[in-house]
Order: sequence, then structure tokens, then C-alpha cells
Amino acid sequence: MSVEFRLLGTVEAYFGGRVLDIGPVRQRCVLVALLVDANEVVRADQLVHRVWGDRPPLRGKETLRTYLARLRRALAVDPGIEIGRRSGGYVLTIDPLAVDLHRFRDLVGRARDGGGAELLEAARGLWRGEVFAGLDTPWITTVRAAVEAELVAVDLELIDARLERGAHRDLLPELTSLAAARPWDERVAGQLMLALYRSGRQADALEHYQGIRARLADELGADPSPPLRRLHQQVLANDPALDQPGAQRVPRQLPAAPRTFTGRSAELARLDEAGLGSAVVLSAIGGAGGVGKTWLALHWAHRNLARFPDGQLYADLRGFDASGTPATTSVLMRGFLEALGAEAIPQDGAARAALYRSLLAGRRMLLVLDNAKDSDQVVPLLPGGEACLVLVTSRSQLNGLVVRHGAQPVELDVLPAAEARELLARHIGAERLAAEPEATGELLRWCGGLPLALGIVGTRIARRPGTALAAFVQGVAEESARLDVLDGGELSVDLRAVFGWSADALEPAQAELFALLGLAPGPDIGLAAAAALGGLEPPAAQEILDALVETSLLHEHRPGRYRMHDLLRLFAAERARDASRRDAALRRLVGHYRDTAYAGDRLLAPGRPPLRPDEPATPFEDHTAALAWFEAEHACLLAAQATAGEREWHPFVWELAWATETFHARRGYGEPRLAAWEAGLAAATRAGNAGIEILAHRLLGNASAFAGRTRDAFGHLAEALAIAERTGDAIARADTHGALAVAHESTGDLEPALRHAISALELFSAGREPVRTANTHNMVGWFSARLGHYARAEEHCRAALALCESHGDRAGVAHAVHNLGYTAFETGDHEQAAAHYERAASLLHELGHTYYEADALDRLGQARAALGRADDARTAWRQALPLLKAQRRAGDVERVEARLEDR
Repeated sequence: MSVEFRLLGTVEAYFGGRVLDIGPVRQRCVLVALLVDANEVVRADQLVHRVWGDRPPLRGKETLRTYLARLRRALAVDPGIEIGRRSGGYVLTIDPLAVDLHRFRDLVGRARDGGGAELLEAARGLWRGEVFAGLDTPWITTVRAAVEAELVAVDLELIDARLERGAHRDLLPELTSLAAARPWDERVAGQLMLALYRSGRQADALEHYQGIRARLADELGADPSPPLRRLHQQVLANDPALDQPGAQRVPRQLPAAPRTFTGRSAELARLDEAGLGSAVVLSAIGGAGGVGKTWLALHWAHRNLARFPDGQLYADLRGFDASGTPATTSVLMRGFLEALGAEAIPQDGAARAALYRSLLAGRRMLLVLDNAKDSDQVVPLLPGGEACLVLVTSRSQLNGLVVRHGAQPVELDVLPAAEARELLARHIGAERLAAEPEATGELLRWCGGLPLALGIVGTRIARRPGTALAAFVQGVAEESARLDVLDGGELSVDLRAVFGWSADALEPAQAELFALLGLAPGPDIGLAAAAALGGLEPPAAQEILDALVETSLLHEHRPGRYRMHDLLRLFAAERARDASRRDAALRRLVGHYRDTAYAGDRLLAPGRPPLRPDEPATPFEDHTAALAWFEAEHACLLAAQATAGEREWHPFVWELAWATETFHARRGYGEPRLAAWEAGLAAATRAGNAGIEILAHRLLGNASAFAGRTRDAFGHLAEALAIAERTGDAIARADTHGALAVAHESTGDLEPALRHAISALELFSAGREPVRTANTHNMVGWFSARLGHYARAEEHCRAALALCESHGDRAGVAHAVHNLGYTAFETGDHEQAAAHYERAASLLHELGHTYYEADALDRLGQARAALGRADDARTAWRQALPLLKAQRRAGDVERVEARLEDR
């Protein structure tokens, strides 16, 4: 038993034969606003507008939430109904057929798909009076008019059906009244003329034509439409065709509406808006194979049939299908001419096109041109008049239609998470999804919002009602099995075939890079990386990337960044069959990431001892460009390192860990830093490279201390020190003492931290390592200040500052100035402390060292507060807070927020 909603009259809800209390007028408006778009998200601001128009109450959204809560309680009798919060709005989840409006549309759609007039009669029987009776807002008035137009269209279609059955005499009273009520409706006029003529009243039919012609001329300055003029000529000529029911053809070629269509409210709204134009309207729906282009076109078309009473034409242009041969314009046009009732079709192409445009002129018709190869295939089929609307779907972007013919592009991406879940639920039921949330999440993840994949998976699962979703997920745990599962048994629902129709149309060079892109590690790829992967120069790679985007095999989700759907990536990777070519391509790509990251690191930390003797050419103008590149490529760098590890390309693994170290440290990326060095250590150990083992243990110790894993930190650092002592590497010993100092600081043990820092300083000074010596002076100064030895602290920090300035180490300068600020603050010189912290924060910001920038800003706030500069202090803390939040430093965030609240 479920709740039934009635909107086609007084707004009511019934459950088990009794009327539910759905509240006062405004609350009913909220319900209607959700039911009209059942199972689709309605934004909160849209709801407020629908319920109150341009004059919402002062607390409109709060009042809205109250109404929604009351509706949830009223509808709680039906567990299948849910009013949920989704993506900035609300969605009423329900079986659409429980709403008489949607049931009406379903019956009408089925009737138009060939179900017969009986279904139209059933749809008509659902109407009980004025739509949304008793409710009155601007939005409801607009929707009411649109829905009532659908009713009028059904009434007229029923009249057509009865005329087809020869009921012309019975229809005369009804048509006479309808014509009086709608004096400018040419369709009604034509129906009355036909009924009169077939009833033996030719003169009356001609008189009625003269009447509407005069009204149109006198009051609107217009002539009757071509269809009505043709009917007039047929009546004058006693055309025998009028004696045959159904002589005037109204083609209804649309395939059935998709029963499980879900979401796409924004795209539907764009099509609605485009369809309001007075000239020929052309919309180009684009997107990858399986993303739901045809579904969107057909769903919109069936929702708007009332706007096209003169018929609908549909053709599959076969731009991308198993045949590999697109449909020719001459064949398509001949089919349309036959559907339009043309008896003699000219052999000459120009004459045929002229006849086609003539038959469409003045008709309010919809043309759906599905699966177009390119713009050139579509252009000859465009109408020449102003009453038609054309929907074109294609995997190509159809830029020619957009530029030359003003087509409105509607690009489809995959479904968002909530809509993907809803589509899957329509196949297998919301209860099964709710019962196994983890398995559901995994299914949704690997379908990736692709409607075709969700449909195939949903159909397979629905056929096995006794099988747990977890068992199904386990069967497709391996990526290699997923495309096998997504074979629906027919070419149109076999994902490999659907993708293949696009890939098979590529030129050889395009096909080669497409296949290699399926292997590329990381969530996306840039131009330079794609060029390296394909062994191409950037201009050649750009040309191919553009072609792949044009055919929807690749998506440019940000300027210069390209990605594939995960399932399309699997398909592409299958096509990279030559193992040696695959390995060579991946080696080029990983090498590109390694070299570019190394060059970027040299800009970020020029004083850092190099890992390699060679210096790769830098592609960056400055350190800001290098930081931006690291941010954009971060996930790809980690994935490239993982790829190198899988293939046992050991030097690549540790070199990528080294090249990302400065970036990770400056951004406070603790987990990625740990993972990079864990992989680096494993590679160094397998390769037996003692020097890299020391480096990896030490930096892994640093990263562990930074992440609060002190036991791991000391373990790695002890191992690094032991290997350094065993190999006699004094510099490595010094580096490790410095790392041990930081590790001890993380536990609060400042005395041993200072001892290790002094040991490092002695070793570095002996080895003539000026930058390392400067950094260790900084360390000794910092720990001395923390222990209250302020004179020693200032001495070492100023020594560090002088060395860093002389060697151009700006990061070292920032740290030295910061530490001098701390010393000044602790000795009561708050003015000097604020000056040092301001300089440190500015330098760290320029360097992109956000972790320590946050610390400097926090301490700057404290110094300003101590000087009585409360507003300036708050400014510094407000600048620090988002950095701390981004770094997930919960304790520091809480402390800074408390300071902001206290002041």
C-alpha cells in the first residue's frame, strides 16, 4: 500500500482510501513543487521561489524547513516516500506513477508509442478539474498553464482518433463548441472543417475556413497556416483523400521514452529554455558513448509532445555504430518524405530537399536526429521554416552547427552520485541498495555515474534477486573483469562495442595515443605528459588531444587537463596490446614526471644538496610556477611513483620521492610524504643502494616525526645513523643527527634535541657545508630559545641568517627570522618580535611554505596582541586559520578559534 497523490484538480493525498492531512495552502505548495519534479533535486532557493514567488517571508528557508518536516511526518505512513536533502536542495523520492500527473504523462506517452486511443482515454479520465485547484503562486500559475496545454493536446488527439474511426457526425457538436471557445486555434478549425466535409456539409466547411481566415487577418494580421490552407484546397477540390480517415499524415516516429530516466534537471531546463525561441531551434546534445544522450533527447521529447501537434520525426544517423557506415542524407530524407505523406519523391537531390522543406514549412514538428557523425551530416536535414525544433545527439562536438546555425550545445557528463544511485535503485530497488551500503558504494564507484554501465549492472542484478550485491561485487573485483560484466548481450548494450564505435573511427596516430592514455597513471594528464607518453612533440600531441575531446573519448575538465572515464580508460588500455610499446611509453611518462619534478624542486630549494649530478632543463619561469605545477600534478606524481614501483624501476621510485620532498614538507602533506618515502626505502633496499637507504630512512624518519609517529621516526633514524656510521659517511651522520633533533622535539624532549643539533653542527662545520651549516645553526638557535638560552639562541640564529642571505637560501632566511621573532617575544621585545614574524610570514607565503606560514601568522597574532593591537592580531589569526584547517591541525585550529572568540 502506498500514498497516492492527486494534482489534476484539488491537491490531495490518499493512503488506504483515506485522505491524509497535508497541511495548509503554503505547505501544499511545497508538496506540489517537489511532486512536479519527483525524484529530481529542487534547489532550496527554487523551492522558496515556487512557493512564495518574489516576496518570500523574512525567514523563507527556515519556514520551508518547517513545512518539509511536517510533510515528512504526514507521509511517514509510506516507507517508500522520502524527502531528502541533496546537493543544495531537496528531492522527493517516490514511484512517479503514484502521482496522477506523472501517471497521466505515462499513459499519454504509451498511447503515442502505439498503445492506442484507449490509453489516451484513461489519461483523460484522471482529470478532476483545474490543475492545483486552490493554489496560486506565479510558478504554479505557469506550470498549471503548461499542464493544461497538455490536456488540450490530449483532447485534440482524441478527436483525431475519433475522426480516424469515422465518428465525424458525433463530433460536430463538440467541435462546434470547441471552435467557438478557441476561435484562433487552427488545429480545431481543421478538425471541424474535416468533420463538416465528411458529413456532407462542404459549404459549411468552406464558410468556417473563411471565418477563421478573416479573424486571423483582421485581429492578428496573419494568414492561415500551410496545413489549413492545404485542407481548404482539398475541400474545394473534393479531394478523395479527405474521404479516407487518416489521409492527413501526422508522423509519430519517436521511439519509446526511457522508463528509468533519472536526473538531468539542469540539461532539461536548458532544452526547455532553448525551445522557447520563435525561429527554428537547434540543440546539440553531446557526450561520450553511454552517457545518456539519446535518453535525454527522448525523455525531453515525450515530455513536450503537446508542443508538436503536427508530428515528430526520428532517425538514427548511425554516426557511431556497428556498421561503421553513417546513414546517407538521401536515404534519411526519403524516409522523412514518406513519413510526411509525399507521394512522388523527386530523384534530383535539390528537388527532394526543396520538397522536404516545403512539407515542413509551417508545421509545428519535432525532429530528433540521433547519433550524428558530424555537422555536415545534419545540415541538409534542417527545416527551412520557423515552427520546428531539432534535437541532435552526437559524440562529436558539432561545432559547425553551433557556429554556423546557432545550435545550443548541451554537453552531458556522468551522473552525480545521488542520481547514479537513484538510477541503480530503479533497476534493483532502493531496499536492496540500503541493505548493503558498502557493496552499493563499490558498484556505484566502478560504474562511475555512466548511465549505460549502471543500466547493464542493474539489469544483471535484477535478474538474480537471490544473490547478494557483495557477491556480485566480488565477481568484478578485478578491473579486467569489469568490461566483461558490462556486456549486455547485444551490441547496443555492450560497453566495449559502444566505446569501439568511436575508437574505430580514429586515425592511426590518434588511436595510438588514445590507447596509451588508458595506461597513464593518475586521475588526469596534461599536455606535456601526454606528449611524453606518446613520444610526440607538444603541438602534435595537442592536435590529437583536441581530436579525442571532439569525439568525446577524452574530457578537458580544466584548461589543459584531460581525463577519461574509468571504464573508458580500461577499454583504451586493452587496445595497447604491444607490451614493449606499453613499457616504453610508461617509462617516457614516468621519466617526464621525475625530470620535471626534479627541476621544480631545484627552484623551490636551490640550497638543497642535489641528488643527481645532471641538472635537467627547467620548464618553469619561477618558483611560483613550479609550485602550481606540483599542485596540478600531485596525484599523477604519486601514481607515477607507484607505477615505477610495480615495474621495479627502482631509481625512478626514490628519485620521485626526493623530488617531491620539498613540496610535501612545505604544504604539510604528511600522508603522501610518508607513502613516497616508504616506497623509496623499499626500492633502495631492493636495489642494495646504501646511500639511498640512509637518505630514505632519514627522510622517512622526518616524515614520521612530522606525522606524530615517534616510534617509527626513531626506528628509521637509528637505522640511518647505523648505516652512515658503518659506511663512514660523515655528512649523512650529520643529516641524521639533525633529523633526530627534530624527532626529539616532536616528543617534547628538548635537551636531547639540542645535543643532536650541536652534533650535526660540528660535523657540518668540519665538512664545509655552508647551507647545511646555516640550517643547523637555525636548529641550535631554536632549541636554545625553547630551553630559555636566549643569548645563545640569538647568536646562532643570526649566524644562520648571515649564511643563508649570502648563499641565497630564502627558506633558510625565513626560518632564521622566525626564530629570532620567537626569541624577541620570549624576552619581552614584542615590537621586534612582530617585525620578525611579519617578515617571516611574508617570505614563507612567497615560497608557498604554507605549513610554517601558518605558524608565523599565529605567532604574529600573539605579538600584536601583546602590543595591544587587537584588530591586527585578529587579522593575522584569520589569515592563519584556513591554512591550519587545510593542514588538518585540529588542536591548532581550536586554539586559534578560541583566541578569535575571546577578542
